[in-house]
Amino acid sequence: MGNESLSRLLNEWENRARTINGRKEETLSIYQCDSVKLEALAMMYKLPKADVVATLLHEALNELEAKMPYVPGNKVIRIEDGEEIYEDKGPMPRYLAEQKKLISAT
Repeated sequence: MGNESLSRLLNEWENRARTINGRKEETLSIYQCDSVKLEALAMMYKLPKADVVATLLHEALNELEAKMPYVPGNKVIRIEDGEEIYEDKGPMPRYLAEQKKLISAT
């Protein structure tokens, strides 16, 4: 096994450890048809079903966050490139505040 192969292996292990260490066990109910789809993906890619679920949920949440609408408020919070940036009155600030409360409670 060459140095390149060992480096690649170590990188894979590091990425896997980082992923697993950042996970938390949860119990949830899902539709039976979705369970079948998840199991099919897990079998197809030879991955544990929990890994498929965690990855899909993570990606879906990231996409959801990216799609949260910015709703400009009345208050200017900063100026960027000569343009006034108004506070966000949309759902994102409330969402981030709830996250902050949950994180500080742990």
